[in-house]
Amino acid sequence: MRKIGHESFSLLGAITLARIAFGYQIQTVASIGPELLAAFGISLAVLGTLIGIYMALGILTALPCGFLSQRFGDRNVVVTGLALMACGSLVSALSGGPVGLGVGRLVAGAGAVALTVLQGKIIADRFHGRAFLLAMGLSIGAFPIGIGLGQLTHAPLADAYGWPSPFLAGAAVAAVATLWLMLSWGRKPTRDPRGLALPSRHECVLMLLAGLVWTFYNAGYFNFLAFMPTYLQAHGNPAWVANVVISVATWGNLPAILLGSFFADRFGADRMFLVGAIFSVVSVFGMGLVDWPLVWGTIFGTLASVHAGIIFAKGTLSARPENRAVGMGLFYVTYYLGGAFIPALCGKVADYVGDPRGAFLCAGTLAAMAIPTYFLHRNLQARGLVLEPA
Repeated sequence: MRKIGHESFSLLGAITLARIAFGYQIQTVASIGPELLAAFGISLAVLGTLIGIYMALGILTALPCGFLSQRFGDRNVVVTGLALMACGSLVSALSGGPVGLGVGRLVAGAGAVALTVLQGKIIADRFHGRAFLLAMGLSIGAFPIGIGLGQLTHAPLADAYGWPSPFLAGAAVAAVATLWLMLSWGRKPTRDPRGLALPSRHECVLMLLAGLVWTFYNAGYFNFLAFMPTYLQAHGNPAWVANVVISVATWGNLPAILLGSFFADRFGADRMFLVGAIFSVVSVFGMGLVDWPLVWGTIFGTLASVHAGIIFAKGTLSARPENRAVGMGLFYVTYYLGGAFIPALCGKVADYVGDPRGAFLCAGTLAAMAIPTYFLHRNLQARGLVLEPA
């Protein structure tokens, strides 16, 4: 078994900080929405566009990022992506209106795609065994930590220094992550062949299935958070309940994901996936059936994400090392396509039911679909090459 060097752990720290920057940046507009409405006189529809535009290029750029990595190397593509995150957030901070702010969000989001596509491959190239699952869990769990930090700091920064300051803070975190990654890259244990190559048909099917599992998991996660405030307000819950549920759902994710990754090594990844998936379905469905928001929020924040690192690890290992960059591009194209339509679908179900609880019933149904899709992936993978870190 090859030894994991200190450079690998330093690089993991840089990726983790970059993931925190990702969550911090994507949350910015949502956190300071009232300030932006007052500053620019924009409508709620424009505000929603500014929130969603951050990930608008994901469908178009995820797969090209994989090919660019094969041609120019992981380091160059990820550094470029992090630099775009920093520059894009800076453009938003310096803009004088919603158009410039949106352009900056688009640029930063395009850079974040490079990070998300390649992070799993970079970790799989350097970690193995239990360390691989824990490293993957740490990087995945860093994203909601960034969202939580944004919820804590964006509004106070905007109140104290004006609406551009949260964007400047997001640019600074991304810039530090860029420098840290450049200094800690070091030598890879193996060298990837340069050139353009496609994964096999078997690998493509596995990557698409893994992307669907990730999409279904996030359908439960993101729509729980997205529709929860509207639901609580409609059902007469006080504002502090929403604050508690959001806090537990974001800050509880990292320890839950790390514990899930740790116990997967002891009890089996399939068992831990099933535990997390069941709690995810129960908590999201529960919010749509019984008005116990604190109960469902606690379950959601502490148990419903224990399988997140496992899902992402399975996706990363669904292609051979030399094909992982393009494979993760396929993984994320699947995810971004689903992410573009699922919130609207949940909203339509809520409109049809005539109550925000309909969104949770839709999201819970989609979250449940992760279970058969995961085991279909496992069975198909068992028929071909089983890819585990050596």
